[in-house]
Order: sequence, then C-alpha cells, then structure tokens
Amino acid sequence: QWPLKRESLIQAHTLVQEQLEQGHIQPSTSPWNTPIFVIEKKSGKYRLLHDLRAVNSQMEAMGALQPSMPNPAMLPDHWHLLIVDLKDCFFTIRIHPQDTKRFAFMLPALNREAPALRFEWVVLPQGIKNSPTLCQLFVDAALLPVRKAWPDALIYHYMDDILIAQQDPFTEQQEYFLAQQLSQQGFRMAPEKIQRTAPRKYLGWHITESQIRPQKAALHLTLKTLHDVQRFLGDVQWLRPVVGITNDQLELLRPLLKG
Repeated sequence: QWPLKRESLIQAHTLVQEQLEQGHIQPSTSPWNTPIFVIEKKSGKYRLLHDLRAVNSQMEAMGALQPSMPNPAMLPDHWHLLIVDLKDCFFTIRIHPQDTKRFAFMLPALNREAPALRFEWVVLPQGIKNSPTLCQLFVDAALLPVRKAWPDALIYHYMDDILIAQQDPFTEQQEYFLAQQLSQQGFRMAPEKIQRTAPRKYLGWHITESQIRPQKAALHLTLKTLHDVQRFLGDVQWLRPVVGITNDQLELLRPLLKG
C-alpha cells in the first residue's frame, strides 16, 4: 500500500466504510493486496480508487462486444423516446466467491494506532479489466424480456445507457414493466436521469423533436499536460458516433495517458 497523507487516509476510511455498508466489499484475509488511493473531485467530494493493474495483468481480455456506439440518427421520425441510465451498473454485478480474494486491498490505521484492515470486493470494482464487456452482457440479458414484450420498439443499449423508441407514447405501465425487468437482475434506473421529453442527451448526441446533433463538435489539439490528454480523449468519446471511431482505433490513443 502506498503511503497516504493524513487527510487522504481519513477520507479513505470514510469511503471504505461507505462501500462496506453498501455491501460492495467485505472483510478479508486474502494474501492478495493491491494499493488504493483517493482523489478529490471538482465538486470537493472524494473518490476511492483501487489500482488493479497487477490483477488485470493476470486476466485474459474478453474483447469488445460492440465495435462502436449506436447511432440515434437512425431513429424513425416522430417516434416517442424514453432514455434511462442505470445506477451503479458495475456494482450490480457480483464477483464469483472463489475470485473475490484476488480483489483485496489494505486500509492502514490512522497514525498506525492499530493493525491495518483488509477488505476485498464482492462486486465489480471500477478499473477491473473486462468490466465494460461484462456490464454489456448483463444489461443485455436483463433487456431480453423487454425486447420480447415490445417487438415493435427499437431498443438501443450501450453499457448502462438505454434508449427505447416506439410509435405510441410511453405509459406508466410500460415504465413500471421496464423497471421491474431490470430490477430482477439487480439493476436500478436512476430516477433523476430518466429522460421523457425533449431535449434529450444520449451518448454524446443532443436530441430534439426535429433534429439530432452532436453535443460537442470540436477537439482541443494542444496537448501539453496529462489533463489536456484526458480532456482530448473525453472529447473524442463524444465524437465517436459522429465520425465512426471504433474501440480498436480508440485503443491506439491510450498510450498518450502514460505520458
């Protein structure tokens, strides 16, 4: 475990306790151990990160299931749309009990006043290899009954973002059915991110009643710092569906993050 400054260690204790209360981690006696650290977000809140590079190096890549994101420009004109975002998609998918020991970490005590605590993830942590692919598989399985029940609807799904289009307005019964089918697989729709009326946003697109256009249409090409690179890759993500950048092509840009 890397040394953490006192403020970071205090925040780490708070964040680990939150994950423990939510059932995302459990106490561990695993011999595995990879470091954790915390970062402060722009909002002033802190985020717990687990460096899983050593664990990921032992995993075989599953590959991408979707070469790129779906394009909502293909939606029929004047159809009704419902866009939902799943809450904590990765934390919904549980790790097999035989493998949780591999995702262990140590939490040092403040001022070394007691032995360090050990925990292990029981759900997919952020940064784990193949987590996007697994998320796509699980969400697709949860949507299968919905596709069968609504054969005339168009259902676009990419990671935890779902867009449904149909000729008739959506009813409360339909929204309830969708939420019920997703909840049976452990997924929850984020209420604050359900988009029923225009304008809507979906995978980098701005969708109104009469047009669909990209949310961003410019790239900042002056790359001098890591922050510049992160911003550039974020903008590329928004423009991917517009210019047709595939996952394989995007991977060619990843080395920029290493400096």
